[in-house]
Amino acid sequence: QVQLVESGGGLVQPGGSLRLSCAASGFTFESYAMNWYRQAPGKERDLVARIAGAGDRTHYVDSVKGRFAISRDNAKSTVFLQMNSLKPDDTAVYYCNAVYCPNYVCNPNRGDYWGQGTQVTVSS
Repeated sequence: QVQLVESGGGLVQPGGSLRLSCAASGFTFESYAMNWYRQAPGKERDLVARIAGAGDRTHYVDSVKGRFAISRDNAKSTVFLQMNSLKPDDTAVYYCNAVYCPNYVCNPNRGDYWGQGTQVTVSS
């Protein structure tokens, strides 16, 4: 049974930091690229950051470059999103996503899983 369980969300003041975690189970974690998406009220769900299965390649959307850092611990089947210098525009539900990508070639038809989301609110 596949599970992705996010944690670490909450309320933080502008300029503050949060660290999100996503614990995975039920699949071969290192064969999956891990993504963080976010969805603000009334908006579409957008990719925030991605990390390859080996942890050696990352990608960030321009709006979070230099502020957010994605990492993973394959021994613990967990992916993290360190968020610094948070802004009100970062307020959203953050979702963890796993996509089957062995050797950097992705095939969502073989595996595409989502967590339930965790709320991040940046407000004074």
